[in-house]
Amino acid sequence: MGHMWKTIFAIAFFFGKGIANECEPYRVDDVVIACVCNSTYCDGPSDDEPKVPKEGSSFWYVTNKNGLRMHKSEVNFGSCDGSPADATITVDSSKQYQTILGFGGGFTDSFGIDLSKLSPAAQEQLIRAYYDPKKGSGYTLGRIPCASTDFSTRFYTYDDVVNDTSLKHFALAEDDYKYKMPYARKALELNKETLFFSAAWTPPAWMKTNNKISGKGYLKKEHYQTYANYLVKFMDEYKKHGIDMWAISTGNEPLNAFAFNLPLISMGWTPKMMADWIANYLGPTLSSSAHNKTMVLAFDDNRHVLPWFVEPTLENRASSKYVVGTAVHWYQDFLAPAYLLDRTHNEFPDKIIIMTEASIIDPVWNTSKVKDESWSRGEKYILSIIEYMNHWAVGWVDWNLALDVSGGPTWQKDYLDSAIVINADEDVFYKQPMYYAIHHISRFVGRGSARISVTGDTSAVESTAFLTPSGEVVVVLYNKDTVPKHVILNDLQNGPLCFELSPLSMNTLKYK
Repeated sequence: MGHMWKTIFAIAFFFGKGIANECEPYRVDDVVIACVCNSTYCDGPSDDEPKVPKEGSSFWYVTNKNGLRMHKSEVNFGSCDGSPADATITVDSSKQYQTILGFGGGFTDSFGIDLSKLSPAAQEQLIRAYYDPKKGSGYTLGRIPCASTDFSTRFYTYDDVVNDTSLKHFALAEDDYKYKMPYARKALELNKETLFFSAAWTPPAWMKTNNKISGKGYLKKEHYQTYANYLVKFMDEYKKHGIDMWAISTGNEPLNAFAFNLPLISMGWTPKMMADWIANYLGPTLSSSAHNKTMVLAFDDNRHVLPWFVEPTLENRASSKYVVGTAVHWYQDFLAPAYLLDRTHNEFPDKIIIMTEASIIDPVWNTSKVKDESWSRGEKYILSIIEYMNHWAVGWVDWNLALDVSGGPTWQKDYLDSAIVINADEDVFYKQPMYYAIHHISRFVGRGSARISVTGDTSAVESTAFLTPSGEVVVVLYNKDTVPKHVILNDLQNGPLCFELSPLSMNTLKYK
């Protein structure tokens, strides 16, 4: 494994300060695995790139297994008579569905720890790669855990003094000040539209029925109000440091409490318990606090129990009035067909659905698996995003924004892959195909965009489409076949486009 730094420095010098164009490839046996970024250089659009193509044409961006990364070209609308067609796709911007909230990732302790080991200039490059609306992915969402997760270096809560019901001893951890707040504020500085939301993995153990941080434990009834106060205190402290929470969830993955012998930090809810706590404790406490605009995200777990799990909350006006929608994770999507999202939307059309956590176990960086698996993991990401968008999700949020080459640190030793991998020893980071999978949508589909109708053959080409607030049409296509696919895209307002998708390729078309 290796890469040539002479090329990087030559390109950085030529373009001057800031981000230039081309990917500096990280190769394994001549296969492009990732793009390398350092303190002075990272691939991205040029400063003078036009926002929209000329009339009668579309910008076309391609990332593929063969090594292209956001390769830009133009294709013209016109007659496709006689053109071969492996797939015909019809786009109709007059048929609109959900409004998009955004895309983002998690500001975990582990991300902050790894990022802090880079030079300040490289740190800036990495956060810019995600949150800069012009040079990066245009992220507008950030998930900030309340206290520790498995992606911390130790377990902690903000008040481990047993039976401190007045929360006299409540205090944030050093990790908040060193590893979460500074980088969240930097993201907000880069993109003022960034909305933050939070989730706790567990309350202090003394508030739970099993007095443990994991296992089958619920919130003790006598601490329903204590825990609501605890979460508001957390938001109070973040607000003092310039970070407001758009939403807070009912807690990360409550179903883990019901899994036999699962050591992950968790607290269980039953559907009725969750509805009661929101209606009578969390909701009123938020409403009477400085966070009276902060909404509740219900559930925050895998979708296989939807809509059943959220029905008691969303059918009850006393609880639903505080809830903006349902948060779901992707980990058991193979067991849970996407029509469960449709059912949830159809039952509660005034509530959003947002995918709040995705990641892939078994990091492969610096292993023999990276050559074969790096692309397939990017494929999983883009297919998931397309599926969620086509089934009413308003956003898609990755887990750790970045991790080190080992997939950590993690005190529970459940190492994960990440869209960006940090190599602090060389002061560089690597943008994997997973990064570009999200980038292909998040960079072009801003808040307020509407999903629009796209129909056609999806046997080899998966697709989704949007209309932006400025009137641009964005069509995202993935060719999941190992051979090229000739596509005719028929836009009912603009006419046909004819083009060939390269094998195993992510494609974004943008036109007006």
